Amino acid sequence: MKISEQYESNVRSYCRSFPTVFNKAKESIIYSESKEYIDFLAGAGALNYGHNNDYIKQQVIDYLNSDAIAHGLDFYTDAKEKFIAKFQSSILSPRKLDYRLQFCGPTGTNAVEAALKLARKVKQRTGIFSFMGAFHGMTSGSLSITGNKEIRAGIFGIANDVTFMPYPDGKMANLDTIAYLESVLDDSHSGIAKPAAIIFETVQAEGGITVAPIEWMQKLRALCDRHDILLICDDIQVGCGRTGSFFSFERANIVPDLVILSKSISGYGFPMSLLLIKPELDIWKAGEHTGTFRGNQLAFVGGTAALEYRENIDLEKEVELKEFFLKTFLNEKIKPIDERIEIRGIGMIWGIDLGKFNNPQLVKNISDRCFHQGLIIERVGRGDTVLKILPPLNIEMSILQQGCSIIQQVLTDCLTKNMYNNSQLEKVSA
Repeated sequence: MKISEQYESNVRSYCRSFPTVFNKAKESIIYSESKEYIDFLAGAGALNYGHNNDYIKQQVIDYLNSDAIAHGLDFYTDAKEKFIAKFQSSILSPRKLDYRLQFCGPTGTNAVEAALKLARKVKQRTGIFSFMGAFHGMTSGSLSITGNKEIRAGIFGIANDVTFMPYPDGKMANLDTIAYLESVLDDSHSGIAKPAAIIFETVQAEGGITVAPIEWMQKLRALCDRHDILLICDDIQVGCGRTGSFFSFERANIVPDLVILSKSISGYGFPMSLLLIKPELDIWKAGEHTGTFRGNQLAFVGGTAALEYRENIDLEKEVELKEFFLKTFLNEKIKPIDERIEIRGIGMIWGIDLGKFNNPQLVKNISDRCFHQGLIIERVGRGDTVLKILPPLNIEMSILQQGCSIIQQVLTDCLTKNMYNNSQLEKVSA
C-alpha cells in the first residue's frame, strides 16, 4: 500500500475504506495474502455474476486465444454482432421492447452524457428534471443531475438548466411528489420551464437504497406522456438482474424512452456502457457522440456469455430465493436489534439505515469492524449512514448467510452495548 500512498492521487476512495492489498478473487470471495473476505460490494454493482465467473471467463479466454479483434472502435465485428443478436433475442424480444443500441464510452457516466445530449437534441429544450438523492456519475453533465452537494462542491458552471424534484422517500412521506411535479409543469408562474427529459433511478442506490413505488413510476411515465417529456431510466447499478428482472423498471410495467446500462452489462467487469433508444428518437448524425473505447470487444464477448449464463442457471429464480432470505433475515434478525434501524431494499440490493443514530462515525466504525471480521460492505446515503448489501447475484447461499451473520454480530456488539463513544468503537474494531 505504501507505493500507492506515495504515488497515487488523493482521489482514491475505496482503498481507504478497505485498506489491504488484494491479490485474488473468485466468485463471492476476495483474497489478500493473509485473509479472505466475503464481497458485499461486487465491484459497486459491476460483478453481478461474481469474480472470475468460470463460464464467462472461458469464453473470453477462447476469444483471446483466437487472436480476434480486441479493439474495434465502432467497426462491424463478429463479437459485437453476436452480442447484439443475443441481447435482442434474450432480453428485448421476449419483453416486446423496441430499442436501438448505442455503444458509448467505457463507463456509465458516458452513456448518461449521451442520454442528456440526445434528449435535448430531440426535444429542442435544454431543461432536465432530476431527483433529490440521485447519483448519475462524475463527469460534468452527470454531476449536474447528481444531488450530492459534497461531490459537486467547488465545481462551477455545471447547472446546465437542471431542476431537482422530490423523490418518494421517507423525507417526502407526506408529499405527493407526482402532484408536485404536475403543479410545477402546469403553473405558468412556477419559474421552471418544461424540461426535455426527466431522469430517474427505480432504486436510488448511492442515495441510500430507496425503492420507488410501482404506482409512482407508473404515474411518472404518464406525466411524461401528458407533457411531451422524455423519460430516462438510469439502470446502471440496479439493472442486469439486480432487482430480479433484467430491467429494474419491469415490475412497474412501463417503458422508458431511454435506458442507460453499464457496470454488469459486460458480465466480467470489463468497461462498457450502453444506451437504449426508442427508434424514433435515434436522430444522431454519424459520429455526433463518439469515443475511442466504445468498441471494447472483450466486453461484447463477456456480455454475450453473461446473457447465456443467466439463462443456464435461471438467475431470476436465484435472485427471488435470495431476496426472500435477505428480506426475512434483515427484518427478523437485524431490525429488532434497535428500534432506530430501518430496512429497505429489493432483489439483491438492501440497505440497513442507521441514520436515526445521528452518528456517521458510528456507522463508519461498524463498516470497519465488518471488514476486520472478513466482510466488505459499503456505506451510502446521506451522511454515509446506510450499510449497502450488494453481493454477486450468484453468491452461494451459505456465504450469503455467513456475511449476514457478521453484520448481525457486529451490530449487536456495537449497538446493544451502547458503544457510541468513538474511542470504544475503535477498540472493538481493532
